[in-house]
Amino acid sequence: MPSSRQLAAIMFTDIVGYTSLMGNDEQKAFDFLKKNREIQKPIIAEHSGRWIKELGDGVMASFPTVSDAVNAAIEIQNACEAAGDFQLRIGINLGEVIFEADDVFGDGVNIAARIQSAAMPGSICISESVHHNVVNKKNIKTRFVKEELLKNVKKPVRMYEIIRNDEAVQQVEIEKSPTPERSIAVLPFTNMSSDPEQEYFSDGMSEEIINMLAQVPGLKVAGPTSSFTFKGKNQDLRKIGEELSVNYILEGSVRKSGSKLRIIAQLIEAAEGYHLWSEKFDRQLKDIFDIQDEISLAILNSIKIKLFGANKDAVLKHYTHNTEAYQLYLQGRFHYHKWSADGFLKAINYFKAAIVMEPKYAVAFTGIGSCYLNLWFFSHLPPEHTVPHMTQATEHAIELDDQIAESRIAIARLKMYYEWDLAAAAEEFKKAIELNPNLAEAHEQYGYCLALSGNFQKAIECATSAFALDPFSLMNNNHIGLLYWMAGDYEKGILQAKRLVELDPNFYGGHYLLGLLYGDLKRYDEAIAESELCANQNYCSFTLSLLGKVYAMMGNNGKAREALEKMEALRSSQSVGNFDLAVVHAGLKEFDITFRLLEKAIEMREGFMLYLKYYIPNYSELEKDPRSKQLADKMLALNRR
Repeated sequence: MPSSRQLAAIMFTDIVGYTSLMGNDEQKAFDFLKKNREIQKPIIAEHSGRWIKELGDGVMASFPTVSDAVNAAIEIQNACEAAGDFQLRIGINLGEVIFEADDVFGDGVNIAARIQSAAMPGSICISESVHHNVVNKKNIKTRFVKEELLKNVKKPVRMYEIIRNDEAVQQVEIEKSPTPERSIAVLPFTNMSSDPEQEYFSDGMSEEIINMLAQVPGLKVAGPTSSFTFKGKNQDLRKIGEELSVNYILEGSVRKSGSKLRIIAQLIEAAEGYHLWSEKFDRQLKDIFDIQDEISLAILNSIKIKLFGANKDAVLKHYTHNTEAYQLYLQGRFHYHKWSADGFLKAINYFKAAIVMEPKYAVAFTGIGSCYLNLWFFSHLPPEHTVPHMTQATEHAIELDDQIAESRIAIARLKMYYEWDLAAAAEEFKKAIELNPNLAEAHEQYGYCLALSGNFQKAIECATSAFALDPFSLMNNNHIGLLYWMAGDYEKGILQAKRLVELDPNFYGGHYLLGLLYGDLKRYDEAIAESELCANQNYCSFTLSLLGKVYAMMGNNGKAREALEKMEALRSSQSVGNFDLAVVHAGLKEFDITFRLLEKAIEMREGFMLYLKYYIPNYSELEKDPRSKQLADKMLALNRR
């Protein structure tokens, strides 16, 4: 039979964990192969597909159309789930291939095979060519997963996942509050300057107005993270209003050239789209604070809010009138929001430069304290390089101005994570919420504090408040998922983690959460896949710790020790947490080493010690050891100092 070149949809399927099963139970593995054929063959035929061949535990099939391939894959996965014996990975690609005799060759085949190997257990992963062909089909939904350079493929491949059973639209049971009459979102002002480096200024302008409006009693202000989600997307304002649960939207643009400014702002009623107010400001840079005041007051006037006395002073409060210091501070905030070690270090330099210009710049000291705390907590830098700076900067910020909510959060986080004084931390979080009820971080961190004290019901209430204010914040969504995990509500935790992955597949937090949850549920193949993704996205000791923990729990001691070796190798470039190492050794049931490491973690006041009973595997065995009581006593003694 002569060969022919055709455009075809190629599908590969593979049984998850088959190799290890073959080593443990050969007969069971053969039974799975037989059942796999019984499930797939009739479905492939029903959808006009052609069974090409079996490759070990995998199946290769071709289809004349993308819709046939995708619908067959969905039906196969559904049937496989209903049977409940094993899971499949499925990959589909559309490309030009060569049919010869009873086989198929070409790059299109290779890409389909590589996509299948990159798929998550139980999922259907497709190439961009497949996505383009099904994106407008009413019965097929997709979501972007990642872009990756695949083996023997020259260019990176963008991969999407088929959403089955409406799983993507499932939401964690966080009640969505009705939209308050007085509610607003400030979208990021567009940078109209010729220099893209000026983006920090336009972003900072938006964030400053958000912070000012957040001080207004009775006005709900959407958090900056969620508002900034719509940056550059040119979406319908009615849709934005619905997603952020606000009635009003402020948008605008900034053009900065030397000392000259042109700022355009307009206030829009979201539901109907009509303009309530708009203004153009052609001013000098030195007028920036006056412009912010004018915009804020114009907004409040338009939505019928009057300010008097202390409330007006709070809204119009500026922490500096030095424009050079202010610009440096904005650049610091810009890098802080990148939420990475490099971002924190750059932010510190800008905050310090701002303080040189303005020695009593309280919020800049707060920024320094928060950066150092994050660098310490996530083991980016050792305690001796972070702890003195984070304590000094945070305490000095409070001395300069104790009426700044962000400073109260910084001191609360210090008391919670470093001093382990949950009661004192709770009081500081409550003060932060009193000062700024619109600050989502205050509600979210207070919820964390309550959860560590065992009050999960109240913790979820706080998380709900944070979510209502900033529903698209990655850290908000991450911490809500962690609360469900700590409370043992794995079903809601998994839904929340999937929401987080959908928000940003390249943010490690969603994969970290899924790794934790699947690991505790003993769904080890899925846990390993997620943990490896997480470690690739954020390679540090606490993500490698999760990977090592899961390998240890599933009995793969060799891989667990590999994770330990990788963690030790990090010491030349970054800090490695004693707690992180202890987690893996506990999984290996090497309890003498575990206790020695936990002792060191207490000496170093590592923040993750607060999560001891949640993170440490085999905790029930550890708890019976008399050394556990000694550890608890040491932590309590340090807390009293």
